[in-house]
This record gives sequence, C-alpha cells and structure tokens, in this order.
Amino acid sequence: MPILRIPLLCLLAVTALLWILSPVRMRSWRSSFGASHSWLHLNSSKAHDSHELESPLEDDNPPNSSTMSGFQPGTVKPVGLPYTRTLVVPRTASEKTDWIQEYFNKDKYFDYKIYVVDDAGAPLSPPKNKGHEVMVYLTYIIDHYHSLSDVNIFMHSHRMAWHNNGLLDGDAVQVISRLSSERVQREGYVNLRCNWDPGCPNWMHPGSVEEDVGKQEQTMLAKSWSELFPLDPIPNVLAQPCCAQFAVSGERIRSLPLARYVVLRDWLLRTSMSDYFSGRVFEYIWQFIFTGRNVVCPKEHVCYCDGFRICFGGEKEYDAFQEKVREQTSMEEELKIWNDMNTKWNSGDKGVERPEVGKDIELTEKIAANLAWCDLKKQEAKERGDMAKYGAQEAGREWNDGDGF
Repeated sequence: MPILRIPLLCLLAVTALLWILSPVRMRSWRSSFGASHSWLHLNSSKAHDSHELESPLEDDNPPNSSTMSGFQPGTVKPVGLPYTRTLVVPRTASEKTDWIQEYFNKDKYFDYKIYVVDDAGAPLSPPKNKGHEVMVYLTYIIDHYHSLSDVNIFMHSHRMAWHNNGLLDGDAVQVISRLSSERVQREGYVNLRCNWDPGCPNWMHPGSVEEDVGKQEQTMLAKSWSELFPLDPIPNVLAQPCCAQFAVSGERIRSLPLARYVVLRDWLLRTSMSDYFSGRVFEYIWQFIFTGRNVVCPKEHVCYCDGFRICFGGEKEYDAFQEKVREQTSMEEELKIWNDMNTKWNSGDKGVERPEVGKDIELTEKIAANLAWCDLKKQEAKERGDMAKYGAQEAGREWNDGDGF
C-alpha cells in the first residue's frame, strides 16, 4: 500500500470510531432498545416547525433517522434571565467589521470573535485560509468548546447582504438584534435566513447520478459523504435556506464530542477540493451536523415570528404580505421599462412604440400606496411580535400567562 494513503485511511478510521462512540450514536443505540421517543413529538410540525416539507423524500424512512433521535430539545431559561451570545465572523484583512463594535460593544452579555483569514499575525486567525467560512466556524467551536456562550451566532462579515432576511432590510444588525435566543435554545439550531429561496424545500440531491452544472458541489458532496459521515447512508435530499449563516446553542454544539469537530476540520485541511467547493459542501450539511435532519425548512412565517419576532398573525396573512411585495417588484419593473421607452422615444428613436401617456403617474401612485401598506403591515407585525404569546401561537407551541418567549 502506498505510504501516502496511510494518513487518509487513519483519518477515516478515526472518524468512524468517533462517530460510533459519540453521545448521539450511543443514545441512538439505547433508544432502539426501548427508550422513549416521545420527545421527538415536541419537534414535530405541530409543536415547533422544523420538518421535511412539501417535497417528500424518495426513501420510505428519512435518512439519518437514527442520528436524529440523539438530539434533545433545549430548555429556555426562566423569564428575565439573560442569555450570553457570541458572534463569530470570518473576514479578510481588507474587509471592515466596524458595524459590530458600533452596535454591540455596550451589551455586556454579547461577545464577538472576528477571525482574519488571510493574516496569520492577527489576534484571531484560522490554521488555514480554506473552505470560506467553514474553517473559522469549526476553529471557533474547537477553541471554545468548553466555554461556549448560550447562543453562538455564525455570520459573514458584511453588514448588508441580499441573503439576509428581506423583512429585516437585509441588515445583519437587525438580524442579530431581533434573533430570539429562546428559539435558538429551544431548537438547538436556527438558520438565520427565513426565506426558502434558494435552498428549500429540496435543493441538493447528492445521491443523483447525473451531474447538475448549476450545483457542482452536489457531485463533490456525494464523493466526500462517506469521509464526512462514514456510518450514515447518503440522503436523497439535503435542504435548508442558504447561505451558511446560523445560530447554535452551546448545549447543542456540545451534544457532539469535541473530537468530532476536530475530525471535520482535519478533513477540510486535507481535502484536495478547492477553497470554493470545500466551503460549498458544508453549506448544506450544517443542519445535518447539528440536528441530524437532512431537510430543515421551517415555514417562513413561523421562522420570522418565533425567530425574529415579526408576526403577521398566521401563514395566510404572511402570504398576503408577500404577494404585495411581489406586486411592488412587478410595478417597479414596469415603471422602469416605461421610463426606458420614454427616454428612447423622446430622443427620436422611432424604433420603439410610444409608451402609454400617464402610465408613469399611475404606476408611481400605485407603488407609493403599496409601499405604505407594506410598511404599515410590517410595523404592525413587529409590534405583534413583541408579545410573546404570538410567537408561540404561530409556532404551535403551548403558551400560558406569564410565559416568556
């Protein structure tokens, strides 16, 4: 056997051994001999909302069902007790993260760890600049495993981004500020993006034999699955909202042994995959690592309400609001087309038809009225979300007078 293959074989053997001996696996085996599964119903679609939605898996049984039974739901603190929170952010030397200090320095229960990925001399830096945010996320967990905060928030360095929640104006400051620590504690793992597109309900198909040019990481993941999860069959579907930003309770992180994260990081250090693809592979397995579920697509209205305290009153009301948002986008695009045609017409370009006279005024008035309606409903939703009972109601969770979030 070539000598160079020995380290890889050793790594795979260690991975398998650690996964077998992990608390999750041991609990899974014990549960198969008569332990109660009643707690699973607490995380069903009727209780919380993390579930496999809309597009059923091809298998009769969900992949990773044995692992799933090893994760226990968390317990929230008594009303009034604070949660410690730590924000973990990777950045390059040229990227600015002043917004973090500006908005969160005064919170005594809030800490932040900013890793500079391309400066080994920085106060915090990963062992190698590879795998995009993955190397930093795993390094933080490994280095702080025994002193984790109640809530650990993993995010990118930019404050404004298209993949941040639209109802929070794409603003990371609002995402962090409104994130419910209680939901993170209860669920264990919370994706910070509520909108399904892209990622849900059935984004990745790592078991597919046909290569998808638009999802090249799908093939890469299929090839590396047995190295990352040697005892779990490859699932037909992997799905969660994009884009590798999430919060995890300290309790949930420690439900897996420290050595498990070391092995994952070692795989990242050793793999021949590029920086880009090794990072993309993890984007759709974080939920598998921390929940044991291959699909975690909570309903959008529940995510916003119970997760960020923006409560429209139910799925129907939320859908009505989103329809208005789509109308707004459509009208704005129509107005842009009208203005472009009008500019060409006024310049003497007779190759275009003259746009309808007065249509621009009509559209402008409709856009203004629609925007005012949306702003009002969003403000009402935030005010409703400030009352704890509404989050429980939309999530289908029991709530009594005096209960908190």
